[in-house]
Amino acid sequence: MAEGFQPFLTGLARAADLCLKPHHHALRFSGQPPATVGDVQDCCLLIEVRDAQGIRHSNLDLELEIYRSGSDLNLMLSRLSDDQLPVLWHGNHPVWMHSGTGERCERPADGAPMEALCRRIRALLA
Repeated sequence: MAEGFQPFLTGLARAADLCLKPHHHALRFSGQPPATVGDVQDCCLLIEVRDAQGIRHSNLDLELEIYRSGSDLNLMLSRLSDDQLPVLWHGNHPVWMHSGTGERCERPADGAPMEALCRRIRALLA
């Protein structure tokens, strides 16, 4: 991976650390990284979770998809451990959806920090 992506990934990891306490986070591209740093608004990332002692908690890992639809920036955030858990779509506002059907649902109990993370990511990318 080109070094040019490191500030971007570090910024996202810091946002995750702030919003998803008490864990620590590392980000990496899922699959091929974008060609340039300017293309990060159309990519998929893995958010890997560790505790304060550095022990991995893969059951808390997240997948973050960043994409543009027209001029709008959209995010999809989902847990990798259970494909039955709701996913968060975040455009101009957050929408929680059943992962299997895409139908709207209520925000899960642990959803507020994930919404905060999406707001921070959108602000970083704006």
